[in-house]
Order: sequence, then C-alpha cells, then structure tokens
Amino acid sequence: MSAAGRAERLAERVAERDLDALIVGDLVRPGDSGPDAIANVRWLTGFTGTSALAIVGPEERLFLTDFRYTERAEREVHESFERARVEGRMVAELAKRLHGRVGFDDMTTSVHWLRRLEEEAGEGVELVPVQGIVEDMRRTKDGGEVEAIAEASRLADDVFEWTAERGLAGRTEADVARAAEARMRELGAEPSFPAIVAAGPNGAQPHAEPGERPIGPGELVVIDMGAKLDGYCSDGTRTFASGEPGDEAREVYELVLASQLASLDALRAGIGGAEADAVSREPIEAAGHGEHYGHGLGHGVGLEVHEAPRLGKTSEDILRVGDVVTVEPGVYVPGRFGVRIEDLVVVAEEGTRNLSSTPKELRVVG
Repeated sequence: MSAAGRAERLAERVAERDLDALIVGDLVRPGDSGPDAIANVRWLTGFTGTSALAIVGPEERLFLTDFRYTERAEREVHESFERARVEGRMVAELAKRLHGRVGFDDMTTSVHWLRRLEEEAGEGVELVPVQGIVEDMRRTKDGGEVEAIAEASRLADDVFEWTAERGLAGRTEADVARAAEARMRELGAEPSFPAIVAAGPNGAQPHAEPGERPIGPGELVVIDMGAKLDGYCSDGTRTFASGEPGDEAREVYELVLASQLASLDALRAGIGGAEADAVSREPIEAAGHGEHYGHGLGHGVGLEVHEAPRLGKTSEDILRVGDVVTVEPGVYVPGRFGVRIEDLVVVAEEGTRNLSSTPKELRVVG
C-alpha cells in the first residue's frame, strides 16, 4: 500500500476517535530518534531519517523535519504530505501547527515534551492521549512488506548455514557472533539486533551476551540472529551442537522441536496469543521442564524486531491475516545448557507461511 493509502486509512481512524488530527512520531527524543522510535513515521511517509514528526487528520497531511534531512524528505516522503522545514526546536514548530482535538501516543511521549506542547500550543488545542493506533495498523503487513521480511529471513538463513559450515568448537562465542554479523553486512544487510551466541551453560540464559569463553566440544550452542533489509527485520534461532552433546541434551532438543512443530500447526488467524502459547507449553510441562520455559512463544516482527502482536501467557491479542510472528519455544536448564528453535511465519488466509528455511534437526557441526 502506498503512503497516501496508509495516510488515508489513518485519517479515517483519527476521525473515528473524534479527533481533528494525530501526532505521529517520537516525542521522547524528537529530532534525534533511533530506528525503532521513528518506525511509525517511516511506515506512514516513507522517510528513513532520524528527525521527523507528522500530523495526520481528515483534512491534514503534514511532515516536519530539520535542515539535515530536507533533501532526503523531498526524495522519500510521499507527495500527499506537505513538507515543512523546522528552523528551531521540533516541538515548538509542531505546537504552532496544532488545532482542535489532537491525539498523541502516550506510549511514545515523555512528560517533559508533553508539558512543552501544552505550554506552546495555541488556544483551543486539546491534547488527547491515545495509544497504538499506528502500531495496530502496522502489525498487518501488506504483500510488499511480507516479501521484504522474507528476503531478510532468507539472507539470515544463508548466514546460519555459513556459520555452521565454519564450525563452532574452539571458537569464542564473540568470534562467532562478530563473524556472523560481518557476513550479513557482506551480503548487503545489517543485523536487526546484536547476535546471541550462547554455548553450554551460557545457553541457559535466553538473552546471554556473547563472551570470550571458547566453545567446548559437545556443547549445545544457541544462535539467535536476524537481518535488516530495506528497514524490515527478520528474527530466527537455531541450536547447534559442537560435537556429540549426549542423551539428555538430545532429549531436550527433541522436546523443544516437538513443542515448536505443534505450535506451528496450531497457528492460524483467530487464535489468541495466550492460546497459541499454551499449545507450546503442554509438551514441555508434561516432560517436567515447565519451570525451564520462562518466556512467551513469540512476538511480531516488521520495521521493529519486537512489535505487535504478542504470543504469551497474558497476551490479549488475536492473530489475524497479515501478522508476521516468531514461534520460539525454549527450555533452559540452569548451569547446563539451553535449547531454542525459532521460525518466522506469516499468518495467511489458511494457516501460515513459514519464512524460515534453515533445517531444524539437531546438527552436529564440530
């Protein structure tokens, strides 16, 4: 869908909330936003810089940036938006442009900048807290977005294979992570997050940071990484063995794989995030490892590597066609080892489409 179409759909939702306009963008660090904080503006307008705010309403399409990005905005921002260059503070210029009932996302607005907006907005402006309007629209991916994520996932799968071919035993976790990230860049992508490489007892920490400890023989090695292409992320995990890991490790691996395959079979439009999560827990709890599975089944992926919807015990989300989500059960035995297997899937009209192609049988790579 074009930026004009997205803005039109957003304007309809703004009107449904009885608002005259909605502020879109980062009001925590306006003018100096990170990629995740600027994701809503990018999705809405096509802008890839780090300094921007937008105002959208039934009768309004306004894009604000500063002198550093005016030429980029001319190239990237859809022509349906009026482009305005900010000469001073971003929020001061924003405040001058507001009128009527204006929504702001209270999840992406700091107390400081809200107070400044209230002080500097003209008479008759009412600032109304709303939450997640753009994020809710973003979670349903169109065909172009799905293919961008699929291409990022294909590239990451190539790096998984490349990493396995190089072997693991004797190398440090940090060396494996650095090499994988460098390979991604050689292939034309950026890592969507710092790669996790966690061997042996470190694998029992779901978000372990790669260290200088050499990977020993016969250890399970959890590798979690993703690529970012054209702004869209992938996310995937495979657990390898740096030599024969032993019967217990193999049993836990097969348990996690069974959980993951059952979860993939259950996933469909209309299933709740909590219900999908429960499917993944059933075999793990039956095997006595319930306490070793402490995170949720998965999360949405798109312009951000963690976005809506969420699959977990307390999730209230219902999956719908166009959601792109991870399916990543795990078992983490303290002080011993961990196993996580993660695929990236698209919820389709019937079932799902799996974007991950790296084989899932336990691979002993030495």
